[in-house]
Amino acid sequence: MIHSILLIGQSNMGGRGKPEEVEPIRNPQLKVMRNGRWQGMYVPVNPDRSFSGINLSESFADAYSKNHPDVEVGLIPCADGGTMMEQWMPGTLLYDHAVYMSRLALRTSTIVGVLWHQGESDCRPPRYEQYEKRLALMLESLRKDLDLHDVPFIVGGLGDFLKDREETPFLVNYPIINQQLKHYAATHPLTGFASAEGLQDNRDKLHFDAKSLREFGLRYYAEFEKLENKEKVFEDKPLMDAAIRTEFDAL
Repeated sequence: MIHSILLIGQSNMGGRGKPEEVEPIRNPQLKVMRNGRWQGMYVPVNPDRSFSGINLSESFADAYSKNHPDVEVGLIPCADGGTMMEQWMPGTLLYDHAVYMSRLALRTSTIVGVLWHQGESDCRPPRYEQYEKRLALMLESLRKDLDLHDVPFIVGGLGDFLKDREETPFLVNYPIINQQLKHYAATHPLTGFASAEGLQDNRDKLHFDAKSLREFGLRYYAEFEKLENKEKVFEDKPLMDAAIRTEFDAL
């Protein structure tokens, strides 16, 4: 049985941590969707850029696996760096891609969570004025389109180091985005907010470093645990590839 987790957002969900700065997570129960199939997890989980690296979902998935030792944990990477909230609205390429990848995953797994981290690109006025409204439309549409009405969604806060990035002064507005993320989580069922307070940057005042991403993933999981229905029974979905392989073995 595979329990899968959808990853959406921009670069800090894509993951920009330097692999050499942390110990690799070696857990054979962790998988990543590649070309519609489940492969053993490797870095980068979300290769949206040539410089993608450590991803917060790695420690999240490892924590989930330790608490659910009888299942495999699959990650569905759909984050794309530098993207704005309006690019994630229903009907856009990014939204449709996430839905398509999720539907592929649903053929061989059960989606148990959705992780969202985005907002840096929407710190620029007047974008932040519409942020929560757009977030609500997108996430609620995603629940409906994928029938995820009983699945926890976790959103993450933006890093405090953004205020020090001189080349993009509009990032000082990040507290406005964080306030809206917190408010959305507090006013919608099965939604949690993972704080980024105290986490460090990757020496660029924009992206979390590898150690902070490990910690951030655990914070996401702590919020997920508060919302998870531990009594829920999941249907085991057969891996079609395994059935096909059996046919070929018999030839």
